[in-house]
Formats: sequence, structure tokens, C-alpha cells
Amino acid sequence: MSSSTPPRPDTLGDLERLLATLEQGEGAVRLGKRSRRVLSAMVTAPQQAAVSSISELAERLGVSPSTLSRLAQRLGFDGFAGLQAVFRRHVTEGKSFYSDQVSRLLDSDGDDDALARLARLGRQESANIGDTVAGIDGEAFTEAARLLVEAKRVRVHGMRQFASLASFLAYGLGMLRTDAAPLDAVRHGVADALAQLEAGDVLVVASCFPYTPSVLATAEVAARQGIRVIALTDSRGSPLARVAHHAFPVPDHSLFFSNSMCAFMLLAEGLLCEAANRLGDEGLAALRRREQLIGELNESL
Repeated sequence: MSSSTPPRPDTLGDLERLLATLEQGEGAVRLGKRSRRVLSAMVTAPQQAAVSSISELAERLGVSPSTLSRLAQRLGFDGFAGLQAVFRRHVTEGKSFYSDQVSRLLDSDGDDDALARLARLGRQESANIGDTVAGIDGEAFTEAARLLVEAKRVRVHGMRQFASLASFLAYGLGMLRTDAAPLDAVRHGVADALAQLEAGDVLVVASCFPYTPSVLATAEVAARQGIRVIALTDSRGSPLARVAHHAFPVPDHSLFFSNSMCAFMLLAEGLLCEAANRLGDEGLAALRRREQLIGELNESL
């Protein structure tokens, strides 16, 4: 009998085929039930496996970092970095994130009716919301709300679908205090908008995989200028989290064909509520002034 080492899986397809043979009780590699579960979860969400740190991914999967290291070694890699490289190659060289999401939607229980798919999406979003709240650092959350209230200027930045989140957060904060707005509200360009900010001002940024390069660059430049960056992103291993003063990871796994926004919106609402709570009577007065002005404008129409 040959004692040769089995070939190392170098593509996501190799890992999928390996899992299939293991489920059939075959294959040259032997993995325990927990290791198979972990590998299956990584294959199911390759973008998270690609961008998460080993400690973050271990926490998400409910195992220790050493479990991931041992799994990688059993598969023929020197360590976790080698296994993670398979997923990174897939998300950078393979199909696009969005077409992967659509394929997952079309492949999932195709016989379900529309209401069943909506119910399943609701369960997934509920799980995302629960995981978001459970993963928040209370001190960081309180400090972030304080910055939103006390900073001289606050700007919010997001592109693509996160532009709507940025607009919502800036609008809500603008109801409570002055000088809070989208970063490039007048469309003069991000560089010009950043030039209006000073050290100690706050920039809230939002993006997740596949990260918008211009948003990453904006956050990096802002941080170098002493602007305090608050990041709403998908993981603690996100490139936004690495430059942020405070970062809040938001799981976004669902059948939706793009990045799920439900948990992001909850986090934005939570930050606004905490900001309103800290402002107290001052925030209430701002809301009343706004209502008065709206009333006067309506009477003039």
C-alpha cells in the first residue's frame, strides 16, 4: 500500500470535493466531525474565510485558533495562512462576489415558494442582528456615541449601497446636532471634503467585502490626519477595522444577492439612539426646533 502524502487542496473546488468524499467515508485525509464542520463553514462563506484573522474566524466558528491551525496542517499546509490563501485566491481570482451570492440564492431549495424564501431570509437576518449585538464592545459603543455628540464636526461616508446607510446616519445625527453631514454632500470630491476636517473631528465609514477601494483609501487618509474614524464593517479583520479608532463588526450572511443591510441599519439606529440619550434636553430642543421650522415651511407653501 502506498504511503504517499495525499495532494494538498489548492482551490476551493478541491476543498469542496474533499468534503464530499469525507461525507461518504472516503478520502485519504481523515478529519473529525468538528474539523469537517469547520471546513464546511469556511467553504460555504469563502469571503469571510479570506478576510478574517485566525482569532476572529475561530470565534465566529466556535472553536479555538489552534483548531484552525491543526486543520490546515492536516490538509497539508504549514499553517493557517496557507489554507487561508486558498480562499483569498478564490475571492480575488474567481467569480465575483455578487454572482456568487446570486448563485447561492438560486441553488438554495429551489422548490420553496416565495413566502418560504422570505421566512428563511428573515431568520438569517435575525441571526445577523443577534450576532451583531452580542459582539459589540459596550465601552467602545458608548465611546463612539460620545464622539458623535462631542466632536466639532462629524462626517459619514459610504459608497454603493452603503451610501444609503451613510445618508441615513448623517440625516439622523443632523436632527440632533449641528455640523453633521455626508462627507461629500456638495459633490466637490472626497479630497476637498477631507480638507475641511481637522484632527479630532470624526469620520464614520461603512463598507464590507468586497470592500470599495475609495472608501478604504478615504479612511486611511483620514486616520493619518488625526481624524477619528468609526468603522461599520463586516469583521474585525476588515481593512477598515485596522485603521479605525472604533470598529463594529456586523455579520451579513443571508440569501440576499448583495451585502445584507439589516444589521447595519440596526447598529446605525442604535448609535443614533445613544447619541440622543447623551444629548438629553439639548437633543430634544434640537428636534423641537426642527419640528417648528417644518411647520413654518408647510404653512408658507
